[in-house]
Amino acid sequence: MKRTHLPIVPDAVLTRYRVNEPNDNRFRSCARLLQSLWRAGRELRIGRHVPPNGEKRWLGSRISDTAARRGGNFMSPEIARLVWLEHAYREPWATSDEQRLWTNLLSSHPLVFNAFGPLRLDECLATNMLRAMFPDLSDATAETVLFEHSPGRGSDDLTGDNTAWDAAITYVRADGRKGIIAIEMKYSESGWEPIRDLRARYAHLLPATGLFKDPMAPELRKRPIQQLMREHVLLQAAIMRGDYAEGRFVVILPELNQPMQNACQRYTAQLALLSEGKAPFSTLSLEAFIDLMRHQGDKDYAEDLHERYCLWERIDDIMEDAVPPELAGGS
Repeated sequence: MKRTHLPIVPDAVLTRYRVNEPNDNRFRSCARLLQSLWRAGRELRIGRHVPPNGEKRWLGSRISDTAARRGGNFMSPEIARLVWLEHAYREPWATSDEQRLWTNLLSSHPLVFNAFGPLRLDECLATNMLRAMFPDLSDATAETVLFEHSPGRGSDDLTGDNTAWDAAITYVRADGRKGIIAIEMKYSESGWEPIRDLRARYAHLLPATGLFKDPMAPELRKRPIQQLMREHVLLQAAIMRGDYAEGRFVVILPELNQPMQNACQRYTAQLALLSEGKAPFSTLSLEAFIDLMRHQGDKDYAEDLHERYCLWERIDDIMEDAVPPELAGGS
């Protein structure tokens, strides 16, 4: 039977693994526990979380600064080296939280590099994955993979703010047309994280893109879909400016992250019927992405990626062990 949801892990179990965070939803709680198990399996020293009140505490989904400096948050030394260089050469005005990137196992930021780093390091893999993800791009050749990319932060002819995509794949079609895949990657996020105030530019830009049934709909400006709107609009504005002949916006997320899946569905409901020249929106499960990588690239690497981020059977094993003895037939 296809799995539809994850368990509610007892507080005692979460506390044992030092991942008992009261504000976590069901998926995030399980994802945090899975990262703690992965950390222990890799023998990475546990790290501390420093909340706003300054009271440090051990957190199973963090690694120590020493482990972080050795690239412990990344799946291979090659990816860790790539991350260091990408961070050093990041685009002007790009924001980057170093602690989150290097020590936070749960963050989607390192996941982006773990998932797309191999594509950046191997042009053939990038092309094969591009065509596998989007079969209608069978004539396309990937040019490069970009991280935390915007075609112009603060540009008045785009969104006028610092909106950027987690990753992007630029490509060229057989007839010479250039395109881009704009990617937002989620892991444990729900869509209800804090959002920014929209600049006045959006009042003009939303209707101009032609992406929405009602560009003045209040829901587009609120959680949980405001971020998706901004990134999609950024892509369409870049196409309208002539940066690319075509493009598409895709969100990659775990299939069991129901809050974020719901957010994507709510966003889809706001979209107008697709017409020529408009960038489509779609989702792809993280599990499907990893499966494509398993068939297109390094099978062992894909298995390691799946084990770290999607091996929910490890949570099942812990839940089985947590059944009280008096209910499990024990003495």
